[in-house]
Amino acid sequence: MVNWSELLEPIAAWFRSFGLPYPIVHWGHPLMMAIVVFVMGSFVALVGWRGRLAEDKDVAIKSRSDHRKLAPWLFFFLAAGYTGGVLSLVMQHQPILESPHFLTGSIVLLLLLINAAISLSGFAGDKAVLRTIHAYLGSAAISILFLHAFLGFNLGTSF
Repeated sequence: MVNWSELLEPIAAWFRSFGLPYPIVHWGHPLMMAIVVFVMGSFVALVGWRGRLAEDKDVAIKSRSDHRKLAPWLFFFLAAGYTGGVLSLVMQHQPILESPHFLTGSIVLLLLLINAAISLSGFAGDKAVLRTIHAYLGSAAISILFLHAFLGFNLGTSF
């Protein structure tokens, strides 16, 4: 079985060599990810739903465009934050891949990968059912991210 902490230790040691203050190492990931989740994630979800539900055609088009432009960036920042969170734990000599926080983060990235595949398929010829699945999977991912933040805060205060 792969010991991920051992495998990632050289990278963590390199980051440790920067001499970052402990509060930045410990709380930097949560602070940056809170901005991504609560600001960017909420906005991406909001414009996605507005694009589906707006009665005004221009508002719907603008919202869908905003969603299409920002959702890939949200995924990128979440994936980068996922990696950064794991490295932060290795830097602090904490166990990784074991907490509910790690599990919820993994589930979110999986849901968003599925959503990206649905979107990149062109909703399989613009099928309404796939647009609906996309909307609800995205909403589930954002909801899980709020739970993820709570679990992360608990994890951060536990050591």
